[in-house]
Amino acid sequence: MAAAPPPVRAPLRFLLNGEPVAVTGIAPQTTLLEYLREHRRLTGTKEGCAEGDCGACTVVLAEPGDGGTPLRWRPVNACIRLLPSVAGRAVFTVESLAPAAGGLHPVQRALVDAHGSQCGFCTSGFAMSLFGLYKNAHRPPRAAIEDALAGNLCRCTGYRPIVAAAQAMYDIDPADGGGGWRGPGVAADGSRAVSRDEEALAVQLAALAAPDTLLYEADDRRWWAPRTCEALAAILVAHPAARIVAGATDVGLWITKQQRDLGDLVYTGDVGELARVRETPSHLAIGAAVALSDAFAALAASWPELAEAWARFASVPIRNSGTLGGNVANGSPIGDSLPVLLALGATVVLRRGAATREVPLEDFYVGYRQTVLAPSEFVVEVRVPARPPGTLVRAYKVSKRYDQDISAVFACLALVVAGGRIAAARIGCGGVAATPKRAAATEAALAGRAWDDATADAAARVLAAEFAPIDDMRASAAYRRTVLANLLRRFRMETGGAATPTRVEQVVAE
Repeated sequence: MAAAPPPVRAPLRFLLNGEPVAVTGIAPQTTLLEYLREHRRLTGTKEGCAEGDCGACTVVLAEPGDGGTPLRWRPVNACIRLLPSVAGRAVFTVESLAPAAGGLHPVQRALVDAHGSQCGFCTSGFAMSLFGLYKNAHRPPRAAIEDALAGNLCRCTGYRPIVAAAQAMYDIDPADGGGGWRGPGVAADGSRAVSRDEEALAVQLAALAAPDTLLYEADDRRWWAPRTCEALAAILVAHPAARIVAGATDVGLWITKQQRDLGDLVYTGDVGELARVRETPSHLAIGAAVALSDAFAALAASWPELAEAWARFASVPIRNSGTLGGNVANGSPIGDSLPVLLALGATVVLRRGAATREVPLEDFYVGYRQTVLAPSEFVVEVRVPARPPGTLVRAYKVSKRYDQDISAVFACLALVVAGGRIAAARIGCGGVAATPKRAAATEAALAGRAWDDATADAAARVLAAEFAPIDDMRASAAYRRTVLANLLRRFRMETGGAATPTRVEQVVAE
């Protein structure tokens, strides 16, 4: 392995509401929200749940883009985003929306005109989520608006006037809100609308980017942000006790809810090799630092049937911060991406030093939140095999509410059907065991059989008995077993030729 350049000790440099900032002396595990409120007195960004659920803390990050746009605009939750992870990026809070010359941004004006605020506590978060939508879509359909707002809670106004504001904000002249980077990000023809201000911001961010590994030190703790896999591997070998972080959508709660000292931290979000998606003739390779929003978009291109599963995975701000590699390495039995990846036959590429190995995902987990990762080893990428011809696939999430909820049961079923018979079967399940699991006995009951109602019913009975789930606040064990079996029956109803409607909206449409 080639020697990596030594880390460069430096402050955290980023743009805050368009102005350059250099941070020193603040502990690496400080959240962005704490920095904004306590150190900068930007109190428009609120603290509600402190776990990325309510959206009151939403801010928008502008990151260096790729391809045809200089910047990518992404709403994120400031309450669980670690401050050092915004180095080299631009952070925009609600205070920045209204231009200095006065007046309101079109998002703000639309919220006022539609009466979208009562107590006002959540309104700044809604404004920033809507601003993120404003920068990424032109007059999107209602479903896209609802998805953009799924990470924001309102208990006063309700969502009707807020949705109305989302629809009306495109009717307001952006010049009234100052234009420039504040203007819409997508033109009516679907092309990116890039202002000179955005180009200037991109130039500023390029100047702030660390050329090699950034080492930030404060409060007797260190934060490494390498830019290559070689540097990442070298740091982890030299400091095996350091903790890897990416989007911190789970680790952030260890700080805000458990008040844990996380020690030294190694950030993967600036490693170029880990932040890319590659398509080969045999598989789709998704780097460990690819944001969930980008990973899901790449998967949806080959597996469009999974679109609902991805839309119901947390919220837009969480998907913009969290990574697929982090979801895999975390190993939660209720991580919604894992049953899907199991059903699709995914493997995980791991690296320690210069040595790499590839592990089937079903062999990666050895116990509750326990994996085969050795000390200093890290996830490089997730590989999803190319779609076999004749594949039928569905993913189902069962939870107490549609958006922003933890699964009681999650199941993904993938069958390869040839000549009316099941040539191969893979079923990934979550919420029914200590780890995400394949339903091996049910797969065996399906293999080689005709894909008909009798086969589905027989396999459903096997699936009902395959796991020994627990009772908890989300569901009873008996409920989980029953639901799991019925999801297989539903899969048959949806893929059995003359498909039977399984949703209320389908029945209404008919």
